[in-house]
Amino acid sequence: MKKHNWLILFALFIFGSASAKKVKFAVDMGSYTISPNGIHVMGDFQVAAGYSLNFDPASILMTQVGATTIYTVIVTLPAFQKYEFKFVNGDQSYEVEFVPEKARVGYNFNDNRWMFVDSLQNDTSFLGAVKFSENSPAGKTLLRYVVDMQYATPVPTTGVHLGSTYQGNDPATTRLTNLDGTKYEIIAYLNTGVQSFKYYNGNNAGTTETVPGACATSSLRTHNLQADTILPTVCFSSCTACMAPPASISENSIQFSRLKISPNPASDYINIIKPNQNSGTLAIVDISGKLVKEIKIEDELTDSVNIDISDLSNGVYQIYFGSQNQYFHTKLIKN
Repeated sequence: MKKHNWLILFALFIFGSASAKKVKFAVDMGSYTISPNGIHVMGDFQVAAGYSLNFDPASILMTQVGATTIYTVIVTLPAFQKYEFKFVNGDQSYEVEFVPEKARVGYNFNDNRWMFVDSLQNDTSFLGAVKFSENSPAGKTLLRYVVDMQYATPVPTTGVHLGSTYQGNDPATTRLTNLDGTKYEIIAYLNTGVQSFKYYNGNNAGTTETVPGACATSSLRTHNLQADTILPTVCFSSCTACMAPPASISENSIQFSRLKISPNPASDYINIIKPNQNSGTLAIVDISGKLVKEIKIEDELTDSVNIDISDLSNGVYQIYFGSQNQYFHTKLIKN
C-alpha cells in the first residue's frame, strides 16, 4: 500500500513538473518612494503558484535587483493559461498601481495587467520590467495586436499566433490570448519603427491569413510604431473589423459556417456553392458595412448560382447567405 501511494505521488510530481513553467514578474519603480513594507505583486495566479489566496497584496514580496529601481520575483505556474496581475507599492490593496488603459485587460471594466504562459521550454517566461503604473519598460513602446477570429473558426487547440518583425515572423512562437469573445490579443514591448506582421489560425505557415491588397505591403500588415498603441481590431484575412450580419437578413439562432465561392479574387462573375438546397437571401457588404447587393435565391433544386459582380468597385467584400435561421459566410476580393 505504501508503495502504491508513493507511485501516485511520484506520478503527480512528474505530471506537475511537465505542465509547469517558471514565470518572472518585474517592475521598474523609477522615482517612486518605496514603501517600508516592500514591493509586491498580486494576481489570479497566486493559488496556482502555491500561495493561499489570489489577489493577496502581501504574500509575494519582490526583490530589488542590485542598486537598480527594478524589483523581481520568479514563480512556477501551469503553462498554456492566461494570468492577470498588478504590482503593489506596499502590502495593502489601496497601494496597488493604476494600470493604464492600453496595458490592461480592458473588457468588463477589468483593469489588471495580463500575460499568457505559452511554453514548456526549459527557460523563464519574462515580459520585461514594466514601469509602475505605466504601459511599458523603460526605453520600449507598447504595441498591442488584436485580431477577431469570428469568421475563421474553428480555432485549433494550437491557438492563434502572430508572426511579426520583432520575432522573425515566426508563426510558432507567439501565441495570442482570447480575452473577449472571438478576439485574440498580445502585447509586445518594442523599439519604435515599422512592424510587418500576419496572424495565423494555428502555428505553422499553412495556417496564415491572406491579407487583402488594400491593407497589405508585400502580403503583410504593417504599422509604424511611434507611441504606445493598441492596433485597430481586424477580422482575420480582412482589412476591417468583422461585420455584423446585415439587418435586412437578420435571423435568430444564427449559425456561422463557410460559404464556398469561385473564382476568388474575381472581376465579373462568381459562382456560389449553396450550403443546402433551400431558398434564401444572399447579401454582399462592403468594408464600411454598407449593403451593396441583395439577391433572393428561390430555386431550391439548384446547388450553385452565378452572381454578376461587374458593377462592384474593386475591393474586399463580405458575403452572407441566409437560409432557415442559419448564416453562411465568406469573403470576396473584387479586382
